[in-house]
Amino acid sequence: MSRSMGSVPTPEHAAIVGAPAKPHGFVGRGGAAERVSFAACGETNDTQLATTRQEAFSGERQRKAKWRERMRDNPYKDLPPLERRPDGSLYRMTPAQRKQAASLIRRECCCCEDGNCIVLDDGDTCTCPQTVSFSVCCKWFRWAVLPLDGTLEAEIFRDKDLKRCAVCGGVFVPKSNRAKYCPGCAARVHRRQKTESERKRRSAVDS
Repeated sequence: MSRSMGSVPTPEHAAIVGAPAKPHGFVGRGGAAERVSFAACGETNDTQLATTRQEAFSGERQRKAKWRERMRDNPYKDLPPLERRPDGSLYRMTPAQRKQAASLIRRECCCCEDGNCIVLDDGDTCTCPQTVSFSVCCKWFRWAVLPLDGTLEAEIFRDKDLKRCAVCGGVFVPKSNRAKYCPGCAARVHRRQKTESERKRRSAVDS
């Protein structure tokens, strides 16, 4: 009785030659067994990947929902209104200024994510209006982001009264007639003044 090399003996052939018989369900150590194993691994990896993506998407949606809820109670609504020109129109930027403003927004604005405004995200992404507008139309940009670049702010509102900072010499838009420092220097000066005041107070108590 001829039989190909490496094949599994049938029960009848095993009985003749005295070889141990393998069960009919045995598929061997290679070939189909490996394919079954690889298929199972592929299904497991696909399932894990789908689960990971679903968790990431769900986490992103929850984060955006929490941010929108936070923004509803944010001081954004209490910010001063946007300044307007004497004719009632909004202040406008030149193309170069708009480019600088868009770069500043993408770098510094906490509401901007990949060029989209998450405050205006109602399930569909919404491009930040301020990055594509030549008008200063966003209060958050005007009062929370633009002051980070005093030079750009001064250039946009150049028809307003400008002052030169007593510390760094930079030009800035004063919020009152008594302002002597740009926003960045003002924070450092006030912090230093507070530290000196606390030191004097402790010295007076110790003596």
